[in-house]
Amino acid sequence: MKLAVLVIEDEPPVRTALARDLAEFAGTIRIELAESVDDAWEVIDEISNDGDVLALILSDHRLPGASGVDFLVSSMADPRTRDARRVLVTGQAGLQDTIRAINDGHLDHYIAKPWDAAELKKIVRDQLTTFVLDNGIDPLIALPALDGVRAMEALRRSPGGSST
Repeated sequence: MKLAVLVIEDEPPVRTALARDLAEFAGTIRIELAESVDDAWEVIDEISNDGDVLALILSDHRLPGASGVDFLVSSMADPRTRDARRVLVTGQAGLQDTIRAINDGHLDHYIAKPWDAAELKKIVRDQLTTFVLDNGIDPLIALPALDGVRAMEALRRSPGGSST
């Protein structure tokens, strides 16, 4: 089993920039790109069929067809996506859309475009760590992509962990 990050972004240069900024995670975490909500559901099917787990969704708001907020809300009803961490990466969401994403889509973080690459990586690392710890997943399967301090503290506290 591998953890997966799904990036939903319709603009190719922005999608490429996000993939570039997330490249350091690719050795440990499955990074998947989608350009629309329909494409995202197909990618989720692939992740699930491969036995991997969707840990994090990074979604733009303005997408062709359904919006990123619509996707985040609908993903709460699907058992394959319900537990995933949710981050809206956009410069376009208005106040009402953002409130809906928080209240109905269980938004975990908001990143405004243009983003800072170092801050994006920090947020992704934090969200992946929270996903692993909240879902009782062994941090060792994704340790290079996680917040090492939080992951090691969790391992030390676990029944088989060291108490020293």
